Amino acid sequence: MAKFLIVDDSRTSRRILKGILESAGHTVIGEATNGQEGYDRYVELQPDIVTMDITMPVLDGIGGLKKIKEAYPDSKVVMVTAAGQKSKMVEAVQVGADEFIPKPFDAEQLVATLAKVIG
Repeated sequence: MAKFLIVDDSRTSRRILKGILESAGHTVIGEATNGQEGYDRYVELQPDIVTMDITMPVLDGIGGLKKIKEAYPDSKVVMVTAAGQKSKMVEAVQVGADEFIPKPFDAEQLVATLAKVIG
């Protein structure tokens, strides 16, 4: 199973996502609340996969994705999107996002999407 880093400024979203991942047998090795902190934690923890919210303070998810992909081109980053973020999703794909998971989370769909990314 995979080691995850969850990057989301919402404590509730992090808690729900962590619950889904752990019940699917994965390990959450770290959490962060913005893109910069997410990048710093990535460098420190070297997770298998990052889930990155798009809308966050300090450095948003697109910025965090860019930093991680520039430093670690083989990293796997899955973007968490809320409704109405189409242009941000397009930008995330251009920067190298591996996949998207929508909010609110659907546990089955989320686990299936992540299984594709894990390979």
